[in-house]
Amino acid sequence: MQNPLEKAREYETLHKKDADPERPAFHLTPMVGWMNDPNGFSIYKDEYHLFYQYYPFDVHWGPTHWGHAKTKDFIKWEYLPCAIAPEHEYESNGCFSGSAIELEDGRQLLLYTGGSKGTDEKGRENQDLQQQCAAIGDGINFTKVENNPIIPVTDIPEGGNWLDFRDPKIYKEDGRYIVLLANRPDDGSGRVLMYESEDGLNWSYMGILDECHNEYGKIWECPDFFLLDGKWVLLGSPQEMVNDGLEFHPGYGTLTIIGQYNKGSLKFTREHLHAIDYGTDFYAPQTLETKDGRRIMIAWMMNWTNVSFQMPDIHYFSAMTLPRELHVRNGRLCQEPVKELEQYRINPVMVKDTSVKEETSFEQVKGRYLDLTVKVTPADTDEAKYEIFEMKIAKNDRFHTSILYDRKKGTITVDRTDSGVRFDIVHKREFYVADRDGCIDLRLIMDKDSMELFVNDGEQTHTGVIYTDLSAEDITFAADKEVKVDIESYTLEIDK
Repeated sequence: MQNPLEKAREYETLHKKDADPERPAFHLTPMVGWMNDPNGFSIYKDEYHLFYQYYPFDVHWGPTHWGHAKTKDFIKWEYLPCAIAPEHEYESNGCFSGSAIELEDGRQLLLYTGGSKGTDEKGRENQDLQQQCAAIGDGINFTKVENNPIIPVTDIPEGGNWLDFRDPKIYKEDGRYIVLLANRPDDGSGRVLMYESEDGLNWSYMGILDECHNEYGKIWECPDFFLLDGKWVLLGSPQEMVNDGLEFHPGYGTLTIIGQYNKGSLKFTREHLHAIDYGTDFYAPQTLETKDGRRIMIAWMMNWTNVSFQMPDIHYFSAMTLPRELHVRNGRLCQEPVKELEQYRINPVMVKDTSVKEETSFEQVKGRYLDLTVKVTPADTDEAKYEIFEMKIAKNDRFHTSILYDRKKGTITVDRTDSGVRFDIVHKREFYVADRDGCIDLRLIMDKDSMELFVNDGEQTHTGVIYTDLSAEDITFAADKEVKVDIESYTLEIDK
């Protein structure tokens, strides 16, 4: 009988090309079928590898495999065969999210959560259990280790349940391996556990890095932790968030905590806290450190509340965000598109110091494969203190998506209600931005059916999928009173 991994790889070979005409130009999509969380974002043999939650046989979620791709520049991706598939009892429900690292001996280690049925900590039978497992390989082929699970549920500290114990994120520190794990304690919320190992395979419990006590959602999925610009940054994706003004929306959210960390006492002290991204389609980010020392983040460009709504007759579902460079500035995690994107810019269009009030378009400032920067400043007259500036993108006579800056409220609202979408899902997000005396910088990356907005040098970001026909490619600008705009626009051309 054909084993699950062989079956997945054979299916990929037969059906990969079915999805090729549908793909965006430079966002990673699954080879075929379903994709969710990024996994194993890491360096191996001087190339950047990304694995992802994957079900090749359908565009809907199924027992999770790990898809696999690699890149040299974060823009052009090369597909590799499916890396792992559920084959054993300890992973019978799926090979769930995790991470990867290159071992001292040159092999590649994958750490993942194996889901299975069993008896839980309260003695209840036939429960879904989650334990941490490992596979080791050469960057293409991987073998599950014999002593899986390498971090069993019995290694959870007292007070933690055995169902929600997942998403190992491995990194190396002071000559040893550290792994973070998401767990749900007795109070029903979330906490981040830490384990250590000398070899990446034999682990011992260290302690709790942080916990939310039901303050910021429930379990913090897909934790990540790193030092950046002199501060420690903890990322998580909380479930069951409660609305908190414009900072956190209900449901599946994202969380950045910036602070100080004492390695000796394992004490993480919070200083700043905010959402990672304010869009409708961003979840489960993961980071790596590049060979030149940059911290790069990628995330699933979707949200669990939206996954049931799919366009008909598709061969793949969902994509990853554009990888982003991270910095900490003034207590915020700031994000910008990776610099490698710039080498794919063509057809520059510059509009300098031009007045705008009525809805206006500019020749050649249009498209759906675009890197567009717009700098808005008040006009030079005292009367012209504008309050509203609006861009409409992916626009034709009937459809558009709106990006509206309300200077008086200090907010940006992104609204895809009129984008042509036929699904009853969340279409509008509003978030606060800093006041810069009426000046605002907007950078927009568009790739077919996605938009990623970077505000004021990446102090805030908004990621969203838009469902507008590609023929809608106009862009307009308007304000309630006269403003000055500087526009820099490039078409993005990626030769696959």
